[in-house]
Amino acid sequence: MVIQKLNSGRKFKDFFAFFLPLLLASAVEAQPKFVGKEDLFTSPKKYTVFFNDEPPKIDGKLDDVVWQGIEWTDNFKDIEADRKPLPTWNTRAKMTWDKNGLYIAAELLEPHVWASLKNYDDIVFYDNDFEVFIDPDNDTHRYFEFEVNALNTMFDLFMPKPYRNGSGAMITYNAPGMKWAVDIQGTLNNPSDIDKGWTVEIFIPFWAVTIGNSPKVPADGDFWRINFSRVEWKTEIRDGKYVKLKGADGRNLPEDNWVWSSQGLINMHFPERWAYLHFSSKRSGDSKNSFTIPYSEEQKKYLWYVYYLQQDYYQVNKTYASDLGKLGISETIFPILGKKNRLWMEAGTQQFMVFIGNDEQVFSVNNEGLIQVWK
Repeated sequence: MVIQKLNSGRKFKDFFAFFLPLLLASAVEAQPKFVGKEDLFTSPKKYTVFFNDEPPKIDGKLDDVVWQGIEWTDNFKDIEADRKPLPTWNTRAKMTWDKNGLYIAAELLEPHVWASLKNYDDIVFYDNDFEVFIDPDNDTHRYFEFEVNALNTMFDLFMPKPYRNGSGAMITYNAPGMKWAVDIQGTLNNPSDIDKGWTVEIFIPFWAVTIGNSPKVPADGDFWRINFSRVEWKTEIRDGKYVKLKGADGRNLPEDNWVWSSQGLINMHFPERWAYLHFSSKRSGDSKNSFTIPYSEEQKKYLWYVYYLQQDYYQVNKTYASDLGKLGISETIFPILGKKNRLWMEAGTQQFMVFIGNDEQVFSVNNEGLIQVWK
């Protein structure tokens, strides 16, 4: 097994130094089409978050001077991107940071602002809400979710790994030091008038999203994976109240999910689909958003393609494919932005690990969707 070779101290670099020239001599130029999974390989959004010495006051109003010079994200789209119509009402967000943590502001336009859940850690997405998803180390595991409604009720949770990989949410997680506030441009729970919408501010301390014994403060140039979602339920006004619409089966109609960086499927818990948040030590206005997605992220696309195919294969066969050929992948050498990379897999009936890399660096993903790097 490749893992055994790693544990015994064999270096990937030595492997490539010997075998890669031989492989390249006979390799056919090939570029994967990600056939059947194209919606999962659209380019995620990216955003450079600039440093500020004076943090905004967390009151939900977005009128601080610091916010005035900070760029908004694009307006949100449907979670499935262009497969669905544009959202009925616009949503956008902006961010800044200091040595203590990340500051997020969001604007949600809406003619009828309503909310009902009032208790901390109520399952807030049963109301209309604004949601934040953060994976600080970009391995798709150990990530954080924050949800807030127009009543300023917070639901924060920690995910050891995504639901798809057999995990449950740690709802007892309470982000230490977090602050949040909502401001309503209109009147809450009043169907007799027309509102403009609501705004929200959230401060997330680095300590609150660090795995370890001390807060991990980003350095200039570091990046996280992040995404925002807005849950919007279909309602009608009945007897002076907002009531969710129901289908013929008596159940609530499915909610709309409007997100910043489209997921490609109706599931926010695919962290590899989240946007890139690039930390810059420059002050707002000093520089433009010029972040280039790292080369390693292009390499990982090949891992995810095999991962998705393996999950499909397992659904049908109740076992994982033992080799790439059974997944329809015949080529193992791929040019990625001008550099040759080798793709290979080790698999048993109930587990697998896929690798891709060159003589500089190797990445892997396993059957639980955990990304690892082997230098």
